[in-house]
Amino acid sequence: MKTLEKWSHSSPDLLLVTVWELNELAEYRGKQELFTHQSPQRLKALREHAIIESSVASNRIEGVEVEPSRVKDVVLGHGALSDRNEVEVRGYQTCLRRIHEEYETLPFSTETVLALHAGTRPEVWDSGALKTEDGEIIEKHPDGRVVVRFLPLNARDTPGAMAETCRLYQKLLQEKKIPPLVLWAAANLDFLCIHPFRDGNGRVSRLLLLLTLYQLGYQGGRYISLEAIIERSKERYYQTLYESSQRWHEGKHDPWPYINYLLYSLKELYREFESRYDQTTLERGGKTEAVLTALNRFDTPFHIQELLKQCPEVSLDMVRKVLKTEADAGRVICLGRGRNAKWQVIR
Repeated sequence: MKTLEKWSHSSPDLLLVTVWELNELAEYRGKQELFTHQSPQRLKALREHAIIESSVASNRIEGVEVEPSRVKDVVLGHGALSDRNEVEVRGYQTCLRRIHEEYETLPFSTETVLALHAGTRPEVWDSGALKTEDGEIIEKHPDGRVVVRFLPLNARDTPGAMAETCRLYQKLLQEKKIPPLVLWAAANLDFLCIHPFRDGNGRVSRLLLLLTLYQLGYQGGRYISLEAIIERSKERYYQTLYESSQRWHEGKHDPWPYINYLLYSLKELYREFESRYDQTTLERGGKTEAVLTALNRFDTPFHIQELLKQCPEVSLDMVRKVLKTEADAGRVICLGRGRNAKWQVIR
């Protein structure tokens, strides 16, 4: 609230490093459109991997972990859950899928924030409810020392602050005086400083990052886990949050360390997206070439299972797709119908 409140009276002067990050992100957004429109099928595996990685990483940041052998079953909803940690990881996955499917109709509002909290903390007594008592964010050191890192907004003022944060975010977006991605990061900083829940604030904040990103047209989080990138730079995440939260209550804080951290993390996401996309393309191309090479070995009619034996690293679906493409181009012909049909290479 305090960041957006200050900017509602006077737009901020952007740092040069912020401008650089925004320019690079605009370029990545253009590439994103190219990738998703030209090759949607290539991204299916990336989407499923990102769902799993995000659900695990976001919870692991908060110390909630599941056995590695159970991860896939827990996240993808296969079978019963065995403990509280598994319940919370699957709850995060459920919220994540909802955001993926409904982001266009999910407003950035207190109601949405409460619903996401309820989803990530199912069956907890204060699930989906704002805090009722004041608290503090502490840091425990190995030598036993306990240091107060930040005093969140008090419980009494939290409902109003949440409503005002959501209102100001929408208002400033509509005014178009401040770059949307800067507002995206600033709103997340204000949310974390308000700290509206007794527990689960970090996970909800990361879901809100994705929700508002998608609404701004940045869809990369569907394919690469932003949560995993934040986890890999967790020390920097907490340090910049600490730096930007100092004197937040008086509105005299410096929001740029945290804002620039999030912009850099988003840029890292898109770098990884481009890298993995290229790798997926190469792998797919390599498999196509493997099938084509195997086809050239047949001088007489062959069964599809014989072709599979010549390229065991390729799936049956991939072989069928290559055969269809070659048949449409007139380079192979199917000599029959059904499972026992044979194929002939046209030379």
